[in-house]
Amino acid sequence: MLTLASKLKRDDGVKGPRTSNPASDSTRRVSIRDKLLVKEVAELEVNLPCTCKVNFPDPNKLHYFQLTVTPDARCFRGMNRKGQFLSDPSHLLVPASDEGYYQGGKFQFEIEVPDAYNMVPPKVKCLTRIWHPNITETGEICLSLLREHSIDGTGWAPTRTLKDVVWGLNSLFTDLLNFDDPLNIEAAEHHLRDKEDFRNKVEDYIKRYAR
Repeated sequence: MLTLASKLKRDDGVKGPRTSNPASDSTRRVSIRDKLLVKEVAELEVNLPCTCKVNFPDPNKLHYFQLTVTPDARCFRGMNRKGQFLSDPSHLLVPASDEGYYQGGKFQFEIEVPDAYNMVPPKVKCLTRIWHPNITETGEICLSLLREHSIDGTGWAPTRTLKDVVWGLNSLFTDLLNFDDPLNIEAAEHHLRDKEDFRNKVEDYIKRYAR
């Protein structure tokens, strides 16, 4: 990560006045994206939920990384990995998993930040097969802040950051677990029909795919 940050700083230092042959729009957008990511990744790493870990396979490519979410009722909403509360201390008494369906699992997400960031949201896919009302078995995700166009104002906006994305994905296992507006309709109907059998299937998937 420092490598990319240093490169961007060096590039800024040697950049002279604009010539009559400027870089393409695509190149300029990538440069804007990468400068944003240096700052946002640094912010993200000190504000990770205690249930999350991030991995950058290539530290020079901050636009691609993997997120692991490990739901754990011993963690609390608003707590980072150092055990520090990041917001209202009233979170102290609110467990991080209301139902506890996904405790014991490790769920991998792939996050790719497009060239046009931050005008468009990151592309996110769940790599772990899961039985979840808001995530399909093939990895598509229903999370409002990842919607590029949203009439209710909850979708993506340039003011959002990677921290918002990670906290949003983490919340799919807690307060954003939504059975009323599902993407995986079959999973939501299963929960409505038989909560105990739903829990059993979730646990079976965890044992088979999320260890």
